[in-house]
Amino acid sequence: MTREYASGEAPGNRVPPYAAAPHFDPDDESAYAAWRKARLAGYPARIADLLVEVDDIAQPTADERRRLMFLVAACNMAVYVERRPHPGRDDKQALRALGLSLGLARLDGNHLADDDGITPLAVHRDGTRSRYIPYTDRPIAWHTDGYYNEATQRVRGLLLHCSRPAAQGGENRLMDPEALYIGLRDENPDWIRALMRSDAMTIPGNDEDGMTRPAVSGPVFFVEEGRLAMRYTARTRSIEWHADPMVQEAAAAIRRHLDGSGPTLFQARLEAGWGLVSNNVLHTREPFADDAAAPRLLYRARYHDRISAE
Repeated sequence: MTREYASGEAPGNRVPPYAAAPHFDPDDESAYAAWRKARLAGYPARIADLLVEVDDIAQPTADERRRLMFLVAACNMAVYVERRPHPGRDDKQALRALGLSLGLARLDGNHLADDDGITPLAVHRDGTRSRYIPYTDRPIAWHTDGYYNEATQRVRGLLLHCSRPAAQGGENRLMDPEALYIGLRDENPDWIRALMRSDAMTIPGNDEDGMTRPAVSGPVFFVEEGRLAMRYTARTRSIEWHADPMVQEAAAAIRRHLDGSGPTLFQARLEAGWGLVSNNVLHTREPFADDAAAPRLLYRARYHDRISAE
């Protein structure tokens, strides 16, 4: 099987991806068992366990930052709740400041982002953005952001900030990729081997409205510098799963886990002044209805960095 190697390594001097993380090697059961036990010990049990109160994300205190980092270390995500509104504040710049405080600096300047690299998410009735589902009020299926990016441009960190919630709906479901990995590996380690194939999932190329993108093949689960990461979309159009029966079976198992109701699945509705900080966890968005006088507005920042307490 072809294995994914950590990014930035010269082909002639590659280090096996499991060298610093044998617990992610599908063939090392003892290392996995020890890591699994430690990972699940004290794992958050409900969405309330992920909430962190902050005064101002533009200037998080040391204690606020420490709590956010603790939760990200525990389950790759946290949800902040600002204690008070900040009228007149530039929420985009506040979000950028929060990212910098968490070690996130390299913004993913995707085609539909603003010039500063941060994307306002709101309903667009016309124009280029209107053709893409994040800019509609329709539901968005399970995915990680940037699943169509090439390996050199992977999205590792993801921040969302809610300036105005929808009048109704718009909830997000959230899941830590490491929790999904555990669920799948416990059922069948061969699914992990299949999902780590370098050609497990292919996103066909795109050439629309200046958004030229080549076809991108890659693994679903992969290890970078000792860390597990994931690229995934539940969409059924514009995606090609490898024809290998084990890959097909593993893809179906992912959907079954994500569409279930296990203890590691969380749901939250981001209210004004709330936001998600994460290492690009799996997430959805429910459909919503806007208040015409105050339509839903979220800001999204994608990063090539990941949040790390180290």
